[in-house]
Amino acid sequence: MNPSTAIVCIGEFLWDMLPAGRQPGGAPYNVAVQLQRLGHPAQLISRVGEDELGAGLVAAMQQQGLDCHLIQRSQTHLTGVVKVNLTSGPRVYKIVEPVAWDYLQYTEEVRAAVAEARMVVYGSLAARSAATRETLYRLLQVARFKVFDVNLRPPHYTRTGIKYLLRQADLVKLSEQELSEIMGWLGQPSDEATALPWLAAHFKLEAVCLTKGAAGATLWYRNELISEAGHPAAAQDSLGTSDAFLATLLTHWGTHSPAECLRAALAARPQGTAPPVHASLSP
Repeated sequence: MNPSTAIVCIGEFLWDMLPAGRQPGGAPYNVAVQLQRLGHPAQLISRVGEDELGAGLVAAMQQQGLDCHLIQRSQTHLTGVVKVNLTSGPRVYKIVEPVAWDYLQYTEEVRAAVAEARMVVYGSLAARSAATRETLYRLLQVARFKVFDVNLRPPHYTRTGIKYLLRQADLVKLSEQELSEIMGWLGQPSDEATALPWLAAHFKLEAVCLTKGAAGATLWYRNELISEAGHPAAAQDSLGTSDAFLATLLTHWGTHSPAECLRAALAARPQGTAPPVHASLSP
C-alpha cells in the first residue's frame, strides 16, 4: 500500500449486539470496509481488548482484507460493544463505556499513518473520552485533508467538542437532524440553502454534505449548492447505506466533479457478498 493514497479512519471499533447475533461495527470500521471493497486502500486506527471479542474483531478485519497493524490492544479495558434494540419504534443504542477504543494512544506509528494519508475520516464518538479525544486532536494537527462524519449519538458528545471538530475539518458530512441540532446551538436557520454556506464560512470548510435519506443529498462546495435526488431503495436500505455513501463520495473526491461525486455516492450500496455492514453508529 502506498500510504499517500490511503484513507485512514479513526475511532470506534466494536461489536453490534443484535437480536440475530453479533456483528462487527462502528462507523470508522464500516467506512474502511466499504473503501476496501471499492478498491481504495484504507486503514483503521482503533483499539480493542486482549480478549475473545477483540480477537474476533481483528479476524473480521483480516477477512475483509484490511490491514490490522494500527489496531492497538488493551490489557486493561474490554473490547467495545453496542447493544441494539430493534423491537419497535426508533432504534435504541446503548454504547457501552469505558471500553478499549476510549483509550486510543498517540504513537509515532499512528502519527505517521495519518500524516501520510490522502484523507483522514473521524466522527464525534471518538471524542467522547478524554484519552481518545486527546489522541484524535493531536492526529488532526498532522492530517492533510480531514473528513468529519458528524454522527451525533447522545449523550456521547458536547457542543464544545462538536464545534472544535467542525473547525478542524475540510469536508463535513451530516444528516438533516444533525444540521438542525447544530444550527440551533449556533442560533442560525437550519434550511439547507442558508445553513450549508453559513457553516462553511463560519468553520472555514471546503465542503459540507447533507444527507437526506430517500430525498437524496445536497453538497455545498466552492460557493455552489448542488442537490441530487435520492433513490427509492434508500428508504428501505438504511443499514450500511450511510457508510457506503461516504466511502463512495471520498473515492471520487478530487477526480470527479462535485455533482458526479454526489450521484455516485447516492447510487452506492454496501459492497461485497458478505452480510451487509451494519451501520449502527451511522445516521
